[in-house]
Amino acid sequence: MKKLVVITGASSGFGKALAERFSAAGYPLLLLARRLEKLEEMQLENTICRKVDVTDYDAFEAAVREAEAVYGEVDLLINNAGCMLLGNLENQDRTEWQRMLDVNVMGVMNGMQVVMEQMKKAHHGTIINVSSVAGVNPYINHAAYCASKYGVNGLSEVARQELAPHNVRVMRICPGAVKTELLTHTTSDNIKSSYNNWLETNDISITADDIAKTIQFAYEMPQTVTMREIQISDTKQAN
Repeated sequence: MKKLVVITGASSGFGKALAERFSAAGYPLLLLARRLEKLEEMQLENTICRKVDVTDYDAFEAAVREAEAVYGEVDLLINNAGCMLLGNLENQDRTEWQRMLDVNVMGVMNGMQVVMEQMKKAHHGTIINVSSVAGVNPYINHAAYCASKYGVNGLSEVARQELAPHNVRVMRICPGAVKTELLTHTTSDNIKSSYNNWLETNDISITADDIAKTIQFAYEMPQTVTMREIQISDTKQAN
């Protein structure tokens, strides 16, 4: 059997596409999300599903150790869980800022800390953090979201430098706009309407499976090869 893959935020969007693709390729999985029923609906073989909020370090660690007892040590962690609460910095609810920073940054750091020690000891392993082009380019109404994704890119690069001497890979993938449930997190109807209109006007048709396929390709390259940062978007997305 292949080595254990852990995917956070696996109940929809990129996470679901990743789960289906890695399962089809024969990997045992630990799937984490807050909506357990959505994980179980996929009925994937050699898969453990657990209801975990990535901001809860203890629950995160417990789920990983449980899966490792069954399938062996984690070889790939995909930190995919995230939320996108778009809003104008001047008037956005500050609790939305905090939620994004907690999930998008602290959740990623929690996951990395859970697996880093054993990966260093094994001199093998890969961490892939799902960031965004909003972690590379600024966008109006994305201030706090950009802050969180710029943060993911920064901490990913630091972790890569720290783990490189131990033959452990840290990669970050920065997708552009993709039609997923992510936009539904936003509470401003005006912003959601404008964003959806932009998607339709620009005929954005890249899919979650396109992102999952790219992540699988990056992981299945030899351990000696690290794709430090991958920016991927629909060809029609100009910025």
